[in-house]
Amino acid sequence: MTDTTLQIAELTTIVTDILLRGGLSPLQADAVARVIVAGERDGCKSHGIYRIDGCLRTIAAGKVVPGAVPEVSAPDGAIVRVNANGGYSNTAFDAGAPVLAERTREVGLAAMVINDCTHFAALWPEIEVLSGMGLAAMAMCPSYSAVAPAGGTAPLLGTNPFAFGWPRRGQPPYVFDFATSVAARGEIELHRRAGTPLPEGWALDPEGAPTTDPEQALAGAMLPFGGHKGSAISTMIELIAGVMIGDLTSPEALDVLGSTSLSPSHGELVLAFDPARFAAGRPGDPLDRAETLFDAILGQGARLPSQRRFAARAAAEEHGITLSAEEMETLNRQLGKDA
Repeated sequence: MTDTTLQIAELTTIVTDILLRGGLSPLQADAVARVIVAGERDGCKSHGIYRIDGCLRTIAAGKVVPGAVPEVSAPDGAIVRVNANGGYSNTAFDAGAPVLAERTREVGLAAMVINDCTHFAALWPEIEVLSGMGLAAMAMCPSYSAVAPAGGTAPLLGTNPFAFGWPRRGQPPYVFDFATSVAARGEIELHRRAGTPLPEGWALDPEGAPTTDPEQALAGAMLPFGGHKGSAISTMIELIAGVMIGDLTSPEALDVLGSTSLSPSHGELVLAFDPARFAAGRPGDPLDRAETLFDAILGQGARLPSQRRFAARAAAEEHGITLSAEEMETLNRQLGKDA
């Protein structure tokens, strides 16, 4: 069997149909499908169509509200609140982002609190929406307990992703998005499926000993990146994107979920900044000054984060997304079709 190349719109239609078949409403399915296809388009396989099975399991288990409609509340002040009502965070973000951008331009800095959402996706698609509006932004959220704190031996913290974006004129934004664990949990699952060992220093087995076995890692605990530094950042995310916003921490999310095979329920915190408002009255344009810094980085032969992802995106937009025969078989199975 051979590989199959699909245009981005074609794959989006397939993924949307699978999610609709799985029980999501069109509102939920459209938002989730876009972020899944974005991962595949940008060469981020750990957040691409691999994630569909997890979504379908979560829907079937009744751990997400398939027809949820987000509610946006923006009282006076810098905080925009979105109640996801048990639906996916992507749909809630879509509802609140325009209000967040408007409030940010009014006061210079604003925050969006998303509560009661189900979350599985990368954060950079959300950050890119805000950077496309000329705003700098940060996003973060807990997960479920899968990471041991530095010096610990058992799962406690989540993978707790953190993303940042800076707008640029006429080219993709400066964006990074990473888990505060050594790697995303999806990366370990991909190693398990491929039958390949993990790099050393990624995980512990159920007894708390270092392991390179993906099966033992998934049963045990992942490790934070950078030792105590990553552990501290991860704990900060538990505090400000869990405790502070009145939503679940990673241990609480796992207690509610009961399994790491499903997408966790918790909240998300998004911060947006208007560079023009912050730099008002000071010499120089902040976007131009940022380009001087980026040029200096590139001038040393270094690369900016997400450059590979943007290159993969350009290739996909021109040539389409190539999926293996096995991946196409999985999509056909999820659609209820013969391979």
